[in-house]
Amino acid sequence: MEAVTDVALIGAGVMSATLATLLCELDPSLSVMIFERLDRAGAESSDAWNNAGTGHAGFCELNYTPPAPDGSVDVDKAVNIAEQFEISRQLWGALAAAGGLPDPRSFIRAIPHRRLVSGERDVAYLRARHRALAGSPLFREMEYAEDARRIAEWMPLVMAGRQDGPIAATSVAPGTDVNFGALTRAMIEALTRRRNAQLHLGAEVRAIERGRDGIWRLEVHEGGLPRIEPARFLFIGAGGASLPLLELTGIPEAAGYGAFPVSGQWLRCTNRDVVARHECKVYGQAAGGAPPMSVPHLDTRWVDGQKELLFGPYAGFTTKFLKAGSYLDLFRSMGFSNIGAMLTSGIDNIDLTRYLVGQALMSSEERMAILRRFYPEARSGDWEQLVAGQRVQVIRADEHGRGVLKFGTEVVTSCDGSVAALLGASPGASTAVAIMLDLVSRCFPERFRSADWQARTRELIPSFGRSLHAEPELCAEVRARTKAELCL
Repeated sequence: MEAVTDVALIGAGVMSATLATLLCELDPSLSVMIFERLDRAGAESSDAWNNAGTGHAGFCELNYTPPAPDGSVDVDKAVNIAEQFEISRQLWGALAAAGGLPDPRSFIRAIPHRRLVSGERDVAYLRARHRALAGSPLFREMEYAEDARRIAEWMPLVMAGRQDGPIAATSVAPGTDVNFGALTRAMIEALTRRRNAQLHLGAEVRAIERGRDGIWRLEVHEGGLPRIEPARFLFIGAGGASLPLLELTGIPEAAGYGAFPVSGQWLRCTNRDVVARHECKVYGQAAGGAPPMSVPHLDTRWVDGQKELLFGPYAGFTTKFLKAGSYLDLFRSMGFSNIGAMLTSGIDNIDLTRYLVGQALMSSEERMAILRRFYPEARSGDWEQLVAGQRVQVIRADEHGRGVLKFGTEVVTSCDGSVAALLGASPGASTAVAIMLDLVSRCFPERFRSADWQARTRELIPSFGRSLHAEPELCAEVRARTKAELCL
């Protein structure tokens, strides 16, 4: 009789690591296998050089707070993202406190999140945004300033030599930088210390079939040899490769989905004196036509224990779905069920395509010119260019069959809950725990509603089922606890 794994996960990124961790915490008897085509976990979208690393909490991302025609600002999405990030922090803190994660400073650090805008219209908007967010305990520590001297205290590199007219900024001192690659590897290492969890590196899944017995069978190629791995539940968390793998399952829920790849590049500061002078993440204003993930930021982060300073990302266009993928990925993803949606989306977003191609063709000096609009005194010799990660945005057919380009994350599950896949990008990693909790509730509904699973979930995430936005005292209590657990 073949040995059947309870849970198989394709892709060893932060989503798979989070889902496997949650399931094993809820039921330690579950057997788990993770298959990763690369030679290291967390090496694609979760890697520190490929991922924004911000710890998205709605503090700086203006696309989460759209202005209304009457001048008001809708903050619902920012509040929701902030709630979801706090859920992630609670799980990480609980795991660290129990010894399931290493020194938290290996994957999370405290760093202020700041936002700068210029021009009368954007200053008025940022003022209204701050006023709207100030009513939520999740944003109670956000400060607002229009005084150039105060703003210069927050972001000296950005303000030195600046000649702008009206300017405004917000600052949230208790922001975070998260190395999602390090976090992913730490969670997976903790999982593999359990006898019933295995990580297979250099293992590529090339075929997926479901037998009459309801078991999923994966054709895995590892070390040049193919084999069949059966599993009761399958999660596809392979970043840009998720859509092609989801299509292999043949589930009807996968029909109508397409993908639009977006590449990126960073400028990395090589002058350690400049790196030492910047102690925050500063977000600026996106260029016209730019996708949400392309908002420029001067970004302090820690990679392998060393402080780094990045600027970008600069967007680009490629037909690859992964940084280590193939230029044929986009074309291979097209089929009868999604070709219409993908073509109409391409026509409707032709300006975005032109923008991405233009960014990809920029010279080094053109990239420096953009940096200098943000950091006026930047010197070309202090910066080097790095290739960032790939993002694959979801295209979904609407009721008329036209493709709609989406910039969030989307979970696709089969009607029986035996297979699920995560598509899309931002805010992705920061909200991984909330996304995976929702997935567990959809794929394991009866067990998730059981008293044991509910109680264990509340032990790991004290705010589970409650609202930090609506309960200020709970918000303060949870933040104090996670701050101590994560050494922030």
